[in-house]
Amino acid sequence: MGWQASFEQLEQEFAEIERQLSDPVVISDANRLRELSVRHSQLQPALELYHEYQKTMAEVEDAELLLTEADDDDMRQFLETEKAEAEARIDELREQLIVALLPPDPADNKNAIVEIRAGTGGDEAALFAGDLFDMYNYLAQRRGWKVESLSQNPSEMGGFKEIIFAVEGAGVYGVLKHESGVHRVQRVPATESQGRLHTSAATVAVLPEAKEIDVKLDNNDLKVEVFRAGGPGGQHMQKNETAVRVTHLPTDISVTCSDQRSQHQNRERALRLLRARLYEREQQRQQQQIAAERRQQVRSGDRSEKIRTYNFPQDRLTDHRIGLTLHNLPALMSGELDELIEELRQQELQQRLEELGTS
Repeated sequence: MGWQASFEQLEQEFAEIERQLSDPVVISDANRLRELSVRHSQLQPALELYHEYQKTMAEVEDAELLLTEADDDDMRQFLETEKAEAEARIDELREQLIVALLPPDPADNKNAIVEIRAGTGGDEAALFAGDLFDMYNYLAQRRGWKVESLSQNPSEMGGFKEIIFAVEGAGVYGVLKHESGVHRVQRVPATESQGRLHTSAATVAVLPEAKEIDVKLDNNDLKVEVFRAGGPGGQHMQKNETAVRVTHLPTDISVTCSDQRSQHQNRERALRLLRARLYEREQQRQQQQIAAERRQQVRSGDRSEKIRTYNFPQDRLTDHRIGLTLHNLPALMSGELDELIEELRQQELQQRLEELGTS
């Protein structure tokens, strides 16, 4: 079988890595040592699983051999039970092993930049955008992540017309990436005097935060403008002109940050957001290329598609991509999203397995 040959190759790679990790030349090279150590830690659990699979296969073979020799009914029944349990375990292990062969998404361990924008629904959409921000903030608190606001455009009635924030921690992007899309809410707004049900929406975009080593920005490709935080003004520097707009000329991608009092801080935040958008643009280009080569559609993360509905009168959340409906909206809006996150992760694994089967 093809996947077994893959594990034999991984065993050879693992043995070579262990040899290099004891090499004084490698030990003296901090970067090389770190790179090999990371790969070693990635391979070890998968290979331990493979060795358990081999051991269980051997147990089945032993039971089959003993069954041909057994002449006692109780012994035969015992061996049949042992063989059936081992075969069931083999099926579980085989599935886990195939999943282990999937190459990790290099962006999953990155921090994330999240953009939430109010959509249709006016003031109620802005309030809902604020609720979504609170939901992700609560999730971050539960997981020990750090949230940092990069840009805000509050609504007069509360919530946000737009809010952009960074989330830092272990595996942040891998968890939040499935949140990209249109989120729809159905509820009676606080501003509604007649108790009518309204439907509003907000758009969420989740970008992997790119570091300088991921996206190198040439100053010659950047147009930097400064203006008063209250709105774009003239191009001449003044003390109160702290807002910054950075435009990447080759792609015409433009970002603006004005939350901080320091022009330098706003510039640094604008560059963080610009790197994230350029990194995502390159990732999408690569995904489109892979899809064309395999003649099938890979996950597009199309943000124009409605992905989820929050129905408050019926106390339910429905994720339309996986057909999952959950109840207890107050808990979900307080960041208790583990069940939803796990179901979305399993769907992603299934999609990637299907892609692996066609490659």
